[in-house]
Amino acid sequence: MSPAQQRALDTLWTRYGIDYAPRPLDFGEVFGRAADVVLEIGCGMGETTAAVAQAQPGVDFIGVEVHRPGVGSLLKRVAELGLGNVRVIAHDAVEVVAHMIPMDSLAGVHVFFPDPWPKKRHHKRRLLKPAFVHELALRLRGGGVLHVATDWEDYADEILATLSQEPLLANLSEAYAARPVTRPQTKFETRGLALGHRVWDVLFRRR
Repeated sequence: MSPAQQRALDTLWTRYGIDYAPRPLDFGEVFGRAADVVLEIGCGMGETTAAVAQAQPGVDFIGVEVHRPGVGSLLKRVAELGLGNVRVIAHDAVEVVAHMIPMDSLAGVHVFFPDPWPKKRHHKRRLLKPAFVHELALRLRGGGVLHVATDWEDYADEILATLSQEPLLANLSEAYAARPVTRPQTKFETRGLALGHRVWDVLFRRR
């Protein structure tokens, strides 16, 4: 935790943070307006979340991240950019979805570069298992889009298979999708692509 990240947590949480509580959020009350809401799971250091929110001021974003330095970094970015359309929850995403996100309420869900848990014995810890994907699908409204991106091929294959088996979701492509312009290319991704690494985007729509 850098001093700047700690300062952001200390001074900006009451403005942009949402404390975890096991009750559904009222998005209109949270943001003070009626707008599409996108849930961003795993914000990392906040670079992508802030860029997406800045590019889409008419959409509201709720970021969920357990890594507190990342939360501090995101809060700092949001304040520096003057973004009124971002709120942050520092808690486990599975519990947040189960208890705080209303059914049929989201225009989108972003899960960009989730932890791949690369060792085979750790694959059971991967986030996007069938039960959680079903819970995410239930929170999307009709036409809402679940967008996942990963740079681990075997996890990409697993994600594509899992989402394809969810009856509430329909693939927007035949298999993998081209990177939408709405997902910024991060510095990490740019370096990886220069080294010949690939990124797989998967987009599914709520039926």
